Order: sequence, then C-alpha cells, then structure tokens
Amino acid sequence: MEEASVSTVKTEHLAIPDGELPGLTVAILVAPGYMPVDIIGVHTALGLLPKVELHLVWKNTDEFTGLPTFPTRPTTTFADCPRDVDVLFTGAVPPEVFQDAETLAFLADRGSRARWVAGSCAGALLLGAAGLLKGYRATTNFHVTHLLAHYGASFEPGNVVEDRNRLTAGPATGGFEIAFRIIQDVYGDDMARETILQTEYAPKPLFDTGTVELAGPELTARAREHLRPMTEAVERAVLRTPAA
Repeated sequence: MEEASVSTVKTEHLAIPDGELPGLTVAILVAPGYMPVDIIGVHTALGLLPKVELHLVWKNTDEFTGLPTFPTRPTTTFADCPRDVDVLFTGAVPPEVFQDAETLAFLADRGSRARWVAGSCAGALLLGAAGLLKGYRATTNFHVTHLLAHYGASFEPGNVVEDRNRLTAGPATGGFEIAFRIIQDVYGDDMARETILQTEYAPKPLFDTGTVELAGPELTARAREHLRPMTEAVERAVLRTPAA
C-alpha cells in the first residue's frame, strides 16, 4: 500500500509551541458534488494547528468539482487513509453517495475507532447511513431533520449537538463550531479560545433568520418549498438505505 498523502498547512509563521501538543489525525470525506461550505470550518480551524494531519478522503485522488463550482483534489484514498483517525468528518454529499457501499464501509470502519465522529449538514445523515448514529441524539438541516429517525437517531435542536463522541451540526457555521469543540477537547479551553480569535469567528448575520425559530413560520414555509426538490432527493436516498 502506498503511503497516504496528507494535506498539510505550513504553520512556521505561527509561533505556537508544539512540543507538548498531541498529534491529531483528521479524515474529511469529500466526493464529487460535495458541499465545500460544510467542511471548510473543520479544515481551516484544525488545519492551522501544529501536528495535525489532514486527509481529504475519497475513492481516488482525481480532481472533481464540489457544489457550487469548487475544484477539489482529494489527498488520500480510502485504501491509504490511516486505519485509526482521531476525527472522522463529513459534510453534505450528493444523494447517490448514500447507496455507495464502498463509502459507507469506509465511514463505518474508521468511525468505529475514531475519537470523534462528526457530520454537518446532510453529512449527519450519511453517518446514519453508515450505521454510526443509532441510539444517538443528532441534528442536521432543518428541512431533513425528520429523516434522522430512519437511522435510529433522535433529533435535537441546536447548531451543534454533542452526544458522547458524536458531533452533528447544520451547514456553514456548524463546521467551525464542531472544530472548536474538538480543539477544546484535545488542546484545552485556551487553545479553543485562541483559535476562535485567530479565525476571527464572530458571526453577525445581516438578518437574524438563520434558524426556523428566528425566521418564523412564513419564511420557513417559503424556504421549505424552495428546498423541496433537494429534500425529496435526500428522502429518496435515505429511504433506500436500511433502517436502523
């Protein structure tokens, strides 16, 4: 087996002493048509720290396009990904990936030993398809939360839901929030606070409509209608997979 290639960030410009810091191995699933917005928070917040190995994992290392147009080249194949990873993470992927036995087997295997198993957006549902959410509390996009029950998970509202070593979140900011929680666990409160500062993470949306509670029933209903084709595609994909 060839040595896995690793996505590394040059951190020499950061004066963070790494002598006492533990190493961290992170596997982030990517796939043709995946949503980069879901993974960028985890990739950035963890990748800027010393002694972190980041693997962007897929079946092969051929370049493909994320959604919307975002050229991506995986760094590591399923076969070459380290068997034991500290963090297994996935964001949203196209519905057809839910029926891909090779992808689900990879997630199930690495997830069975990972220190943290995490997913944002519909990535949480993909973890369910891999059998990694049965008996856990979890969240996902507001328009597909009802599908968590298919995988034996209990929906819990919240930007990030933590249940034992499972972390699930909605899209966009959820990836950053997951990363900060992992940093807190591995490196402590001070490093988590500093990483939040280094990334200047202080979301202030133009309008406070980022949850169904804030948006209200009228806007939520309109958004659900606009998202209906996507919702139906995800529903079909989920219901074709075995129920927990």
